Amino acid sequence: MSDVTLPPRSAYEHLTRVRATRPGEIARAAARRRRRGLPAESERLLVIAADHPARGALAVRDRPLAMASRTDLLDRLCTALARPGVDGILASPDILEDLLLLGALEGKLAFGSMNRGGILGSVFEADDRFTGYDAASIDAMRLDGGKMLCRIDPGDPATVTTLESCAAAISDLAGRQLLAMVEPFWSGRPGGGPLRNDLSPDAVIRAVSVAQALGVTSAYTWLKIPAVADMERVMDATTLPALLLGGDPPDIDAAYADWGRALRLPGVRGLVIGRALLYPPDDDVATAVDGAAALIREVGP
Repeated sequence: MSDVTLPPRSAYEHLTRVRATRPGEIARAAARRRRRGLPAESERLLVIAADHPARGALAVRDRPLAMASRTDLLDRLCTALARPGVDGILASPDILEDLLLLGALEGKLAFGSMNRGGILGSVFEADDRFTGYDAASIDAMRLDGGKMLCRIDPGDPATVTTLESCAAAISDLAGRQLLAMVEPFWSGRPGGGPLRNDLSPDAVIRAVSVAQALGVTSAYTWLKIPAVADMERVMDATTLPALLLGGDPPDIDAAYADWGRALRLPGVRGLVIGRALLYPPDDDVATAVDGAAALIREVGP
């Protein structure tokens, strides 16, 4: 899968032994981790996303349980994090803790996923409760910020709780001078079916407009948004820094082209990509990640 040396099976067995007998080692690993700073003035970021399993979202394209094997996922993450140009990771506590114990987060940015309660396909999917990190634990673990999903469904009363919870988390993170990465979508259940995100430019603009006003300050708020049609108009809706999400595109080459165009827009500060790079069609993680890193290099300052 790559030219990087992956952890042996014994390393993964060691993770379980540490968790069973020396759980305090996780906090000690966090305390001694070598960190890196937030981006310089003209720097763009490439962050790997791996918080999908915590919401029961294990599918990639036509593989319903692609992300089910934790050791396989960790192999792919270690490969991605070792590639030149990868700046960090966004993940739930369990995955970040495994990577901490494996020593894979040295010199990387690390963002903790905060609300994973909106389980994929559930009747309560729009109720994005905070079931992962909170601001205090992100601070204690010396992470660089927290990410939250903010789906806005005008037809679901749970949306107002999600908005209130996200606002509180943004305020708490800002009070600690930690970045809040907000992923807003205008969502709904067309025909009473599953929850779907509206990726039209107008809907993305509407979601951005609501999300950027959450909390007592937006000083530490970044947006995580899709690369959609008419991105010039989308980015004109905000002065906040934005990172482009990857999703699960059926055509990776088309996705690279969309990301490359959007990266050239003012305000776009990089990519946060998960399944598209970790599970590419040919399973060559290193090449997929290198392609994304090349896009960022091509854009330049």
